[in-house]
Amino acid sequence: MIKRASFLIIVISLALFFFGCSNLHKNRDVLYQTSTINALLEGVYDGDITFHTVKEHGDFGLGTFHALDGEMIALDGHFYQIKSDGRAYPVDASMKTPFAVVTFFEPDQTTSIDKQIDYKDLEGYLDSILPTENIFYAIRLKGTFSYIKARSVPKQNKPYPPLVEAAKHQKIFEFHDVKGIIVGFRLPQYMKGINVPGYHLHFITDDRKAGGHLLACTIKSVQVEIDYTNKFHMVLPEKDAFYNLDLTKDKHNQLDKIEK
Repeated sequence: MIKRASFLIIVISLALFFFGCSNLHKNRDVLYQTSTINALLEGVYDGDITFHTVKEHGDFGLGTFHALDGEMIALDGHFYQIKSDGRAYPVDASMKTPFAVVTFFEPDQTTSIDKQIDYKDLEGYLDSILPTENIFYAIRLKGTFSYIKARSVPKQNKPYPPLVEAAKHQKIFEFHDVKGIIVGFRLPQYMKGINVPGYHLHFITDDRKAGGHLLACTIKSVQVEIDYTNKFHMVLPEKDAFYNLDLTKDKHNQLDKIEK
């Protein structure tokens, strides 16, 4: 009886282990987001979730920081804060974010671009190789760029201005003949108000020392990796600043100005 009971315990333990591993694998293929893009447009910049928590849900992504203090980029499990000086700083786990989007990056498609194309042509090329417009894509481009134009917004003070006003004080950084990585997402049009429909990309140099929100680029030669994702998990702020917002307004025109 003792041997039989021990055998059953081992079988049950193994079953629970493999079940847990299976669920863990499934949970990795999820787009995890904090707050909404329209809340950010309205000036909800107070950090609500620590990067310790964010890292539990992804090793790849983008976002911003408490008080809109720079652009966030996550790559290979390392998180960076690109401040208004254009430099990239490591992110402490205790820091907080008002808006972040991450996933565990596991590419489903790999290709390369070995000719000179600009941002608009890049979007057209990526659209042409994606199987559908109706799911989420995490995108990583690594290689050499003839030109990169990026930005970061300086830290804001209360009372926080809307993002369209804060962005008027953005700092612009230009890079020529630079090696680096573009990190970001392509999201469906039905995500309007929740996130940025279409492409939202950030850039960091190969040495991880500089970068920003991508405004323009000219590609020389890059490897393209795309991760297909069909699950979405969003966590909303539990604060009056969010609760009291009118999120029914169409902010697409404002968003388009800020993103480009």
